[in-house]
Amino acid sequence: MFARTARRLVTATLAAVAAPAAAVVALGGAPAEAAGPSYVALGDSYSSGVGTRSYLADGTSCQRSNLAYPKLVADQKGYALDFQACSGATTTSVAHTQLGALSASTSYVTVSAGGNDAGFGDVLTECAKPGWASDCDGAIDGAQAFITHTLPGRLSSLYAGIRSGAPSASVVVVGYPRIFMGEDCNAATFFSPAEEARLNATADQLNAQLAARAGAAGFTFADPTSSYAGHAVCDDGAWINGLSNPISDSYHPNQAGHASGYAPLVAPLL
Repeated sequence: MFARTARRLVTATLAAVAAPAAAVVALGGAPAEAAGPSYVALGDSYSSGVGTRSYLADGTSCQRSNLAYPKLVADQKGYALDFQACSGATTTSVAHTQLGALSASTSYVTVSAGGNDAGFGDVLTECAKPGWASDCDGAIDGAQAFITHTLPGRLSSLYAGIRSGAPSASVVVVGYPRIFMGEDCNAATFFSPAEEARLNATADQLNAQLAARAGAAGFTFADPTSSYAGHAVCDDGAWINGLSNPISDSYHPNQAGHASGYAPLVAPLL
């Protein structure tokens, strides 16, 4: 669920997304080819492909991957992909650095944003610490309050910007999966079952806001919750990385998560 932030020591460490690059470019650093309908992929690390462990040398720190669902979907459907999604992106940075790729000729748009606004990476980092050293409940309370009171306005503003930039496009808002399955199999982290349940509930809360704001904007919402059931961190056949090296790959969908989780969910909606 959710990608944007700082790194910590191993016992306090969890996935945080890299800072957004100053310049955002099309896939491979070149303009999207005019081979098919225009598809612009906006958003954060869950769309750029952080966690797949294979990234494009595109001159940015966005960690875009040819194994991420936007590229998989574009290849499957023959769309011309303009890959703008960037690790660490927030609703504000998407609006300021990515929407310039949109135009009246854009046919399809996907966007994932909101997890970083709510500080989910920092919340994971706090909750990964031993109980005596962390305030996991306080961190979760803060994120949930933000999602309820502040995030809706940010999402509405971003979605209005997308519609203004691409007035005729079909737009899919892509949500975040539940990360945990009730157990912690990583020796260097200390998530309790209760904390994992609250973190999953926060992902559900975030998805509910995304769905509501998407519906109000006339967009489609893609909810990965069911798709990822049975494939959380520590599940057999996990589609989400646990604590990883490098740290930035932690708690993000892996190659299977994009190929078998996100891509089949998003493709039919575009």
